[in-house]
Amino acid sequence: MLCLKQPTDGSWAAQALSDVNAVLVDHAHCEMKAASNALSLIARYPDNLERTRVLADLASEEIGHLQRVIGVLVSRGVALGKPAVDVYAAELRRQARELSRDGSTNPLVDRLLVAALIEARSCERFRLLVEATTSGCHGDLRALWKELFVAEAGHYRTFVDLANRVVGEAERVGARLEQLAELEAGIVRKLGSSVPLPGARASIHG
Repeated sequence: MLCLKQPTDGSWAAQALSDVNAVLVDHAHCEMKAASNALSLIARYPDNLERTRVLADLASEEIGHLQRVIGVLVSRGVALGKPAVDVYAAELRRQARELSRDGSTNPLVDRLLVAALIEARSCERFRLLVEATTSGCHGDLRALWKELFVAEAGHYRTFVDLANRVVGEAERVGARLEQLAELEAGIVRKLGSSVPLPGARASIHG
């Protein structure tokens, strides 16, 4: 799906649906981190006004999703709590840094593509939740899963498009995305269904 090289383990959706409150809490934290990431990109790379506008719009959308998820948590009487340790994101960020040490890629491009990858993985997992959620099993959440599935796909495309604008050569961006996707796939194979996505996706952005 999208740029992903490794599909999520088939047991993941059932595991996630066994504790949907944990998924909701996890994703609320990630919406906060995603919004913060977009704003930090604006602060660190303020030279392009069009990119700034796109990132500001994305941050606004992430905050809207945060409000949406918090509303569901309130209706369920679930506290937000502190964010869990994001092993997946930390490892992907570390490996991406290692890959970029040769200086062959603009750091902004790598940040954008890593963000795109995490959006892609989150999108994949929300699709799995949509498919696994029935009217008799957390059916009240299916519309939310669908909304977030569509949003994450759009965010993936936004980040790839921004990277293309920085480089000006789609083939070079595609090649770099392939490299980073291989790293991401290795991490998913290693962690398997223990990865707490679709929530834990955004801390790598910072």
